[in-house]
Order: sequence, then C-alpha cells, then structure tokens
Amino acid sequence: MGDFLASELWPFVLAAGLMIALAVAEAAALLIGITAMPWHDGGMVDPPDGFVGDALGWLHFGKVPLLVIIVIFLTVFALAGFVAQFAIRGVIGAFVPWPPAAAFALVAAVFGVRLGGAAIGRIIPRDETSAVSDASLVGRVGTIVIGTARAGKPAEARVRDEVGASHYVMVEPEETDQTFEAGTSVLLVRHVSGRRFHAIHNPKPELL
Repeated sequence: MGDFLASELWPFVLAAGLMIALAVAEAAALLIGITAMPWHDGGMVDPPDGFVGDALGWLHFGKVPLLVIIVIFLTVFALAGFVAQFAIRGVIGAFVPWPPAAAFALVAAVFGVRLGGAAIGRIIPRDETSAVSDASLVGRVGTIVIGTARAGKPAEARVRDEVGASHYVMVEPEETDQTFEAGTSVLLVRHVSGRRFHAIHNPKPELL
C-alpha cells in the first residue's frame, strides 16, 4: 500500500480517487431519488462548431452522457499510469518521474474514451433524441422517472414526442403547492428554459 503514496504516482491516485468519489456520489444520489448527472438527454453535451467541436465529437461528446466519458477517462488514465509505472519499476528498479508517465496515461485515456465511448454509444437507444425543439413538447404527457418534483426543485421526466421518440426533461409543478412523485403522469404546460418545464397532473391518464 505504501507504494501508492509515492510522489511519482500522485496523478493516478488522484484520478482513481475522483472516479471512486463520482461513483459513490451517484450511488448515494440514486438512493435518495435524484441523480447527480442525468444519464439520458440531460447528460449529453453538444460539442461546439469548429476544430474543438470536431475533436470533442471524435471523443463522442453529444453521443454519450458526460458522466460516462468522465468515468472512462479517469479509469483508463489511472490504470494506464499504474501499469506503466509498476512495469518500469520492474525493469529498472524505480518509478520514473510522473510527467512522462502522466503523458503516456493521458494518451491512453483519450483513446480509451474514443473506444469506450463508441462501444457505449451503440448501446444507448437511438430513439432518445432531442432533434425536435424543446418548446414543441408542451402539451405532451410524461412520467416522472427520477426524484420528486416540487416548486423550484424539478425532477426528471420521460416524455414522448409526436413520433414516439423519448426525451428526458426536468419538470416542476405549475402550482406551488403540488408535488410529483416518481411514477406520476404529468402534462407539460409551459416551457421554462432549456430542458426545464412546468407541468400539471395529467387530467386524462389514459393519454399516457
């Protein structure tokens, strides 16, 4: 265990610690009915235009939830760094300084995101899309899937558009004295901003 306290390993220990902290935070959030990072449309980050956008698109930003990309990067970075340093020590008897090891691990992590993101992108259902405008979802019926929605504290809901594609949006009650528990059928009545909407209880549950 003392080997992992070596100064040459600190970037990889930090990456592993961040990865574990993210996993614990997400697990704790799910236990209380919320999520630190939505895993559907809300967790996607659209890359900007230009060279930077092309580079991020190559890494599957906008196709795979951001949390997944972060976890893949941290995991591969930490593992590549540890493997490289311990392999080098086995050959020359000592760790090399952390900058060259971190550079190697960084390259490995980038390609890890590229390959891992491609594999996960094929698993994510293709009918979940934000191709239609957010405002067009007003008047659609949805279901609260994560959390309890209160005034000022939205919860995640699944809504289907006119062609049946799923969208994951953040919903809060239009009336301040209402709450929507997970599983509640709601009707979107107003687009607030982004993927955030006000809703009321679905007056005709058979519409769902």
